[in-house]
Amino acid sequence: MAFTDVSLTALRVFREVAERGTFTAAATALGYTQSAVSRQIASLERAAGTPLVERRHDGVRLTPAGQLVVRRAATVLDEVDVTARELAGLPGEQATVRLGWFASAGSALVPRALAALGRTHPAITVVTREGSTPALVRSLRAGTLDLTLLASAPPFRPPDAETPALRLQTLTERSLCVAVPANHPLARGDFVDIADLHGRRWIAGAGGEQLMGAWPGLDERPEIAHTARDWLAKLHLVAAGCGFTTVPAALAPAVPAGVRVLPVRGGPAEQRRLLLARLPGALPEPAARLAAALRAAAIEEA
Repeated sequence: MAFTDVSLTALRVFREVAERGTFTAAATALGYTQSAVSRQIASLERAAGTPLVERRHDGVRLTPAGQLVVRRAATVLDEVDVTARELAGLPGEQATVRLGWFASAGSALVPRALAALGRTHPAITVVTREGSTPALVRSLRAGTLDLTLLASAPPFRPPDAETPALRLQTLTERSLCVAVPANHPLARGDFVDIADLHGRRWIAGAGGEQLMGAWPGLDERPEIAHTARDWLAKLHLVAAGCGFTTVPAALAPAVPAGVRVLPVRGGPAEQRRLLLARLPGALPEPAARLAAALRAAAIEEA
């Protein structure tokens, strides 16, 4: 079979594998069996005459040929979907922009940017999705996101090593802060000395970033008292006096009652960057408008 004869189903399956990172996750998302996903990928590779994915113990990685196919497949599938909507008598979605973001970006930055964009360009529809950095980057490369907000910590390495390199723009760079219960003695000051953080109980993030939430500059193994996937749950645990956690400075206006967000003095600076990531190339006007709104909202927060 020539590659020009591949099915849309095979392309959709391949895009899902590229986005999810494993055959198992793609099968779950599509409602397929894993063997069905494997067969579709195998047929696509036979048509391409070359491997499209590198199968590893921790999932799959696209080969250079696979990266080419997923970029082209995203364009083809989007056009087919637009055509199907138009044939059904529904409006096309050429003005739709797909935005990915990490959890705390949704507290203030994303709503502020979307509200501003809605006032100036109401014809642009923005669809958003929260996710981890690896998931958001895979979605960018699979063509299911147009832009994504990422958080970056020193030494500020690129979010992946694939080619082409993602286009990254730093929207803000600010110091990490610590959230303490408002009735704690340390909350009476305007800052916390790093020495006062020794021996504290910490509320950390759950999942792959287990220690996110403990102050990174400590010279001791932190005591993790609680883990929570949601940043708001972590802050409510702080308000209840269950421990301390770290937060980006931009999150301070959104914290619940009973929490104070304070800078930390002493020790190495703990800077965090807010990045806007996309694939290289010219941005369509709707995506460029959203990018401008995100930049303006980030400057307003700073």
